[in-house]
Amino acid sequence: MALPAAVPPGVLFAQPLTPVGNSLLFSFLVAAVPIAVALVMLGVLRRPAWQASLAGLIAGLAIATGVWGMPVGIAFDAVGAGMALALVPVMWIVVNALLLYNIAVKSGRFEQFRQWMLDHLPDDRRLVLLVVAFSFGCLLEGISGFGTPVAITSALLVGLGFPALEALTFTLIFNTAPVAFGALGVPITVLGAVTSLPAATLGAMVGRQLPFFALLLPFYVVGIYGGFRSIRQLWPALLVSGGSFALAQFVTSNFLGYQLTDVLSSLTSLIVTIAFLKVWRPEPDPKFAVVRSAGIGNNGARVGYGGWLPWIIVSVVVIVWVHADIASIGDIKLKWPGLHNAVYVTLYNKPYAAVWDFQPLGTGTAILLAAVITAAWTRTGVGSFFECVLKTWRQTRIAIATVMMIVGLAYLLNYSGMSYTLGMGVASTGALFPLVSASLGWVAVFLSGSDTSGNALFGNLQVVAARQVGLDPVLMAATNSSGGVMGKMISPQNIATGVSTTELKGQEGVVFARTFWHSVFLTLLLGLLVFLQQHVLSWMIPTVPH
Repeated sequence: MALPAAVPPGVLFAQPLTPVGNSLLFSFLVAAVPIAVALVMLGVLRRPAWQASLAGLIAGLAIATGVWGMPVGIAFDAVGAGMALALVPVMWIVVNALLLYNIAVKSGRFEQFRQWMLDHLPDDRRLVLLVVAFSFGCLLEGISGFGTPVAITSALLVGLGFPALEALTFTLIFNTAPVAFGALGVPITVLGAVTSLPAATLGAMVGRQLPFFALLLPFYVVGIYGGFRSIRQLWPALLVSGGSFALAQFVTSNFLGYQLTDVLSSLTSLIVTIAFLKVWRPEPDPKFAVVRSAGIGNNGARVGYGGWLPWIIVSVVVIVWVHADIASIGDIKLKWPGLHNAVYVTLYNKPYAAVWDFQPLGTGTAILLAAVITAAWTRTGVGSFFECVLKTWRQTRIAIATVMMIVGLAYLLNYSGMSYTLGMGVASTGALFPLVSASLGWVAVFLSGSDTSGNALFGNLQVVAARQVGLDPVLMAATNSSGGVMGKMISPQNIATGVSTTELKGQEGVVFARTFWHSVFLTLLLGLLVFLQQHVLSWMIPTVPH
């Protein structure tokens, strides 16, 4: 493709938008091939996530260079930039969170935590699922994000007697509620940066969408697990758990600050639900009785509140870390060689920046510090600490490779222009765009595994499309983040991280098949809500302050 006459110096490639027969439809279909390849490999052929990611990446490279005309060197530079992001901060956070989990296991605190759950919750696996996978899992999402709550809470559920596939499936579905505000609001911060819209306004809008799903999810998941009879038996607890989370999520995101939305919402739900279950208990149902072990674990520790220690330490450290802005110390913004401003974004008529924000003292390092403090506090020796490090590496090495490939593919689609072709195709639906806007976020998070990366990928495109067809840009940008949370449960990154602590390694395709249609259904529900918010309930959309 010839470069436009007015491109700045240094630009080597201009993105074509309709390279296949000058047709948006045909170009859209070809641009979707790498995504389709990864989906088919996971959901139909049931291949491991790393194989699906590799196949999608190979297909993406072939199409980017062979059809979109992207120079090979720039294509590999784009993949490299995505892989760098996958390593730091994404997998740096995941690895250190799993190290904290392994230290908790090694020190006996995880067993103590498991026994605390058994002692303080009703003898009912459905309610255990509600507290552990929903309330506690959302707390972990609010602190660290990037898939770590899936790995930790599914391992906890397995320890409480759940089959691994059930534990991971339900954890993945529950994980949708907090994702947009995960890791102390990082996805919303990034969305504001790429769209030039106020992050607080975007957070408020997301806080007027996801509470509906937070209220729904306890009923939905318990219904999947135990049928309608279980909903009828447990509806007071489901209402208290989902309702307290939803209310706190709305209030915090709209009036207190989006950064602490997940932490405050999950703590509210956790405290209120456990307190409620002290005064209300359902009729015993032997079918859902908890499998209880004879002892408290091999270390002989007295069961008490000490099992909460690792999670309290990481909560305090990360919150202080963020509010003290320690992450900015030593922050390096590296212009990616061979890629920065070498690509011309035809849709926006400007060069495409490629800056890797390397923060050696980012959130992942804060979690590492929490792991070290936990090890010291629990008197885990130096040798045992490094045993945990080695175990963590063995658990995560395949997940690291998977995430690097899938985020590399996301960057390739973005810098080649294929993602913009996909966005234009979806935007061509005109007035129906609110119904399908959520699918853009869904695709972005499926590819990148992160709502943060999904917002970076398609957030601004949602705003451009919205303005082209006369829709509200705040609503559409927020929908990218809300739609992304529905794609989180089928993301190869999230699934690969989840299986790392269970017996399901190599069975990511089976997990994907169990969650796929739930992901599609919830995305469609969000699309309907967005359509109503645009055309009927427009009073729900916050105004941008002048």
